[in-house]
Amino acid sequence: MDDSERSSAAESDAAGYRFDRLKIGLILRDMYFSKDDPKPGDTIADFDLPTLNGGRFRSSDLATKGPALLVFGSFTCPVTDSAAPGLNRLHARFGDKVQFVMVNVREAHPGANAPQPTDLEEKRAHAERLRDLHAIPYTVAVDDIDGTLHRTLSPKPNSAYLLGTDGTILFRAHWANDTSAIERALAAVSDGRPLPRSESRGLIRPLWPTLRYVAPTLDRAGRGAWRDMWLAAPPMAAAAALLRVLRLVPRGTGTS
Repeated sequence: MDDSERSSAAESDAAGYRFDRLKIGLILRDMYFSKDDPKPGDTIADFDLPTLNGGRFRSSDLATKGPALLVFGSFTCPVTDSAAPGLNRLHARFGDKVQFVMVNVREAHPGANAPQPTDLEEKRAHAERLRDLHAIPYTVAVDDIDGTLHRTLSPKPNSAYLLGTDGTILFRAHWANDTSAIERALAAVSDGRPLPRSESRGLIRPLWPTLRYVAPTLDRAGRGAWRDMWLAAPPMAAAAALLRVLRLVPRGTGTS
């Protein structure tokens, strides 16, 4: 493949990244890491992202600022909703030893109230809504409009990576609401001990509690989000609708 072909392929990947309609293929790809995705022991690609506080989150700063827990999330992601309270608690315990950074990425369930951003200013506005919704007390960074960092690490909606001071991936979690696994990794790094596990790849246990958050998230996203969920994943949409009817959904996450 020559340079022009690589450039064309990269542009196509970037365009596909900014989807407007959720499809079943996207959901299925979110369910697993591929063998080519960066994994524990690999070095993360260089990055330099703006943060909402006016600073930068850079790979080059890990050596001086210490290890970092990098979490991907978005305003319309039910797994992010599920993970946020636990991550806030972990930050209260480990935030003085490990940097916590939420990286705002593409919207998981775009709708009329929260469409897929088309420029960095709009994406930053979504990041602010994400921060305010969950009262995130730590750094919130904004990936570029094409999701360069997100795509480099495999664009899962709410994965987490614990990075060492040399940029090495020490631990990864498929879903950031597996806070028990993340807590063990953070405790080991904070104490200078070997990590008990290098990754969390559970599926059912992390996703089961997320069902309670689907209806509030789709309501928040606005018109179109429910339609796309019914078309892409009818069983999940039905379960979410039933939990809402039974009022088994968390309060305070429906609007912002």
